[in-house]
Amino acid sequence: MEVNTPATNNLSVGEQPGKVLMPRVGYTILAVIMAICVTASVILNTTVIAVTLKYKQLRQPINYSLVNLAIADLGVAVLGGGLTVETNAVGYFNLGRTGCVIEGFAVAFFGIAALCTVAVIALERVIVVCKPLGTLTFSSRQALAGVLVSWIWSLVWNTPPLFGWGSYELEGVETSCAPNWYSTDPFNVSYIICYFAFCFSIPFIIIVASYGYLMWTLRQIAKVGVAESGTTNKAESQVSRMVLLMIIAFLICWLPYALFAMTVVANPGIHIDPIMATVPMYLSKTSTVYNPIIYIFMNRQFRDCIIPLLLCGKNNLTSEMRTSSVTVTSTTSSPSRHGKVVPI
Repeated sequence: MEVNTPATNNLSVGEQPGKVLMPRVGYTILAVIMAICVTASVILNTTVIAVTLKYKQLRQPINYSLVNLAIADLGVAVLGGGLTVETNAVGYFNLGRTGCVIEGFAVAFFGIAALCTVAVIALERVIVVCKPLGTLTFSSRQALAGVLVSWIWSLVWNTPPLFGWGSYELEGVETSCAPNWYSTDPFNVSYIICYFAFCFSIPFIIIVASYGYLMWTLRQIAKVGVAESGTTNKAESQVSRMVLLMIIAFLICWLPYALFAMTVVANPGIHIDPIMATVPMYLSKTSTVYNPIIYIFMNRQFRDCIIPLLLCGKNNLTSEMRTSSVTVTSTTSSPSRHGKVVPI
C-alpha cells in the first residue's frame, strides 16, 4: 500500500509544494471555516475571562478550572487557529521550519492542557457534588493544584519533540503542523504511543469514570428519597442530559483525531487521502468553541453574570433560567449527612 507522508519528507517547510493536494478553492474554504471558528472562540473565551475579572462572586475555587479552560482554548485559537487561517489563505505552509515547530507545539500544548482541564473539571464535580470523602471542602489549594497539573502534564508530553523524541511535522493538506504520526522510526513510534496513552486515554477514562460515578450517586439519592418529591428526578434528568452532551461533544471532537493518529501508527503503509486526514484535525480544533458554551455558558453562576453584561444590564432570560435550575440534597455515607449539590 502507498505510504502517506507529509511534504516535509520531500521538501523544506515554507517552499510552495509542487504537487496539488486540494483545489485552491478548498484552501480558501478551510481558511474561512477556521476564521469563523477562531473569531467565535476568541469572543467566547475572552468574554469568560473578562466576566470573571469583573464579578468577584465568580472568583471561587470551583470556577478556577473553568477559567483555565478558557485560557487554554484561547491559546489554541490565537496561536494555532490564527496561523492556520493564514497558511490556508495562501494555500500552503509558508512559515518555515521554525513556524511549523511553533505552531505544532502551541496547538498541542494548549490543546492537551485544555483536554486535561476537562478531566480535572470532571473530578472536581465528583468531589463537590458527590462528596465521596464525606465532609471534604473544596479549597483554593485543591483548585490551583488541578490547574497546575493540567499545564505540567501538557508540558511534560509536548516538549520531547523539541529535544528529539518525536517531532512536529506537516499533516493533512499540509497547512498545519502536529506531532509526527507518519514516521515509522521505532523511537518516534514509542513517543506517539505514549502520547496517545497519557494525553488522550487517561483524560478520557477520568471523564467517563467521574461522570459515571456522579450519575450513579444521583440515582442512589433518588432511591432513598432524600430530596423533596420530584426534585431529585429533575436533577438527575438535568445532569444526565448535560453529561451526555459533554461526552458526545468530547468524542466528536477528539475521538476521530485519536483514531486517525493510531491508525497511521499501527498501519504505516496505509494511504489516507490528505483531505480526509484533515477532517479530524479541524474537528479537534472546534472544541475551543463548544467548550465555553457547554462548560461555562451553561453554568448558572456564569450565565447570571454574562447575560446582564451582554444585554447591558437586562437579565430577563436569567430569571427564567433560574426557575428551572435545580438544587438537591445528597447523602454521603449516611442519610443524616447532607450537602448541597451545585449546578452542573
